[in-house]
Amino acid sequence: MRILLTGSSGWLGRYLAPALKARGDTVTGLDVAPGGHTDVVGSVADRALVEEVFLEHGIEAVIHGGALHKPDVARYPKQAFVDVNVTGTLNLLEAAAAAGHDRFVFTSTTSLMISQAIRDEAGDAAVWLDETAGPLAPRNVYGVTKLAAEGLCRLFASEHRLGIVVLRTARFFPEEDDTLDHLSGENLKANEFLNRRLTVEDAAAAHIAALDRAPELGFETFVVAAPTPFQRNEAGELKCGAAAVIARHFPQAAQLYAARGWQLPGSIGRVYDASRMERVLGFRCRTDFAAILKALEEGGPLPFQHDPAYVSPKEV
Repeated sequence: MRILLTGSSGWLGRYLAPALKARGDTVTGLDVAPGGHTDVVGSVADRALVEEVFLEHGIEAVIHGGALHKPDVARYPKQAFVDVNVTGTLNLLEAAAAAGHDRFVFTSTTSLMISQAIRDEAGDAAVWLDETAGPLAPRNVYGVTKLAAEGLCRLFASEHRLGIVVLRTARFFPEEDDTLDHLSGENLKANEFLNRRLTVEDAAAAHIAALDRAPELGFETFVVAAPTPFQRNEAGELKCGAAAVIARHFPQAAQLYAARGWQLPGSIGRVYDASRMERVLGFRCRTDFAAILKALEEGGPLPFQHDPAYVSPKEV
């Protein structure tokens, strides 16, 4: 399959492009920054460039991972988010529809599900977030534009019988969190596998699964995260006493964490539930919190990427 991969120089692209090529696909990478898997340097907001790439490379399917992201809110004006995240998505959808494609995968974000109220975590229970969560009220221009792009995907799936899978990915960035600094980066990332993280390798694999199933699924939206060990009826306990809930599921966790000088979360305010992705798409992330504990127990490398020095290629 001849696939256009946008965001090919980014963190996801550097894992997704080789995985696609390894299974025999021909990948054309498009990104605003040069990179080892980028064939065309330019923006998805450039409609003429998008049309040229489709024509010259005989594109048969699109994985649209290119975007301005949450850290970019401090660096770029709102108009740039509209141009890239909304207009850029429209350009790709129109080109795909005109070419008669049957599949399109859109990288979205769980961030658009987080209103200011959810972010403040002021309630008495953890907020359970799956595909039915709503009404959606994104708290920044990143979430607003990604939600608008999802709406365009839904429209094109309906009007053009284009199989489109929207993947609302949880966190898989390698750098430090730009808002939380009370724990070391590795400790924080390990904790997040309980409720809001996945590996970049699993993110790439989810995109491939979505690409393969898109024609038969039609239009679908999935939360993509490591499988949480928690149940919805534990939401109240998670908010006021997460340590006890974690101990119930993982009796060895406290001791393994203490040996490394780490801290388990005392409170968990939100949980991303990716169970529908497993039921409908047939995909489950390989790395979960149990894998983190196994690595700690065996003294092996942690099964996720952590790079405090990582900088997006477009900012280099």
